[in-house]
Amino acid sequence: MSLPAPRALLFDWDNTLVDTWVVIHHALNVTQKAMGQAPWTLEETRVRVRASARDSFPQLFGGRADEAMTVFYDTYEREHLSRLRALPGAEAMLADLADGSRYLGVVSNKKGSVLRREAAHLGWDRWFGRLVGAEDAVADKPARAAVDLALESSGLGAGPEVWFVGDTDIDMTCAHAAGCTAILLREAAPAPGEFGAHPPSRHAATCAELMACIREV
Repeated sequence: MSLPAPRALLFDWDNTLVDTWVVIHHALNVTQKAMGQAPWTLEETRVRVRASARDSFPQLFGGRADEAMTVFYDTYEREHLSRLRALPGAEAMLADLADGSRYLGVVSNKKGSVLRREAAHLGWDRWFGRLVGAEDAVADKPARAAVDLALESSGLGAGPEVWFVGDTDIDMTCAHAAGCTAILLREAAPAPGEFGAHPPSRHAATCAELMACIREV
């Protein structure tokens, strides 16, 4: 399948560019225990965590969602910067892409202020036109509103020449909702039927493979 050359790339953040599963898992477990719920295993966290806290916590914690969100972010923010790690090849890829020929942005379901703090800590914020996190747009990913906000300063509209790069089903759903080209960036290839009506247009197992795909088009 031929792909349009990207005029913009929008990246998911957690576990697409940086490794944060251990910190997310710990903060969620502390929250679940504080709310009187059984904690999940790390694998359960990897499978179940997709939506923003704004969207998912009311389902998980009911009327205590706001309280749970406070516990979660207080716990997460105590240690996230010290344990933040770039995924292999991510920094080199972004440095190569940030040559002025393409617009780069981030659309994440991490709270926007926390997302931008992490990007600044890594020194990556200079490469992105906009970093959009949870609660920044009127609705969080997979809503199109988050994509439109990320592109607001680019002069571009959402469409096939905007590649949306992520590692989960919610990223692929968001890409399709906005009419963007969906790119799956993760080691594991997509399983048959895994993404239902919202499959990726291309799978890249590594950042180096993604760069090769971009050069190809």
